[in-house]
Amino acid sequence: MGDLKAVIVQCGQEEYALPLDIVISVEKLQQVNPIPHLPEYMLGLMKIRGELVPILDFQWILYDNSAKDHKTAKVVVVRTEGLDIGLLVLDAKEILDISKDTFSSSELLSHSKTPYFTTIANLEERMITVVDPQILSERLTGMDVIGDYIRSLKIEES
Repeated sequence: MGDLKAVIVQCGQEEYALPLDIVISVEKLQQVNPIPHLPEYMLGLMKIRGELVPILDFQWILYDNSAKDHKTAKVVVVRTEGLDIGLLVLDAKEILDISKDTFSSSELLSHSKTPYFTTIANLEERMITVVDPQILSERLTGMDVIGDYIRSLKIEES
């Protein structure tokens, strides 16, 4: 992995990096239309610039509590192969250039419950876990259903 330009987000007390080249936008949380019978971390759909985007509560995925009622909460919209998704985080803090020299592998990264953690940036006064949203979207239950639903809505609109 080379140097990384990333959007730094906060969930819990930790910081996570989302590669800037796949980040579409950072938005305030607006009205989310829930979809019944999906996992609790899938809040529903939010209209962003005319497009329906599924909103995943990244705080819930990681820590089993929601970011939706926090005043600093942001939705970071990222592009994955099949679908643009919104990750609800406690805060989107900054854009940071991270040198590949700071990356370290960790036994935790290969843990089966967090395969979407790709590396850790060990900076002077902070550690930032790098997240791969593509792997996250492939591993979460219900993403195939929500992807099919959104594609069917787009077909109806055409």
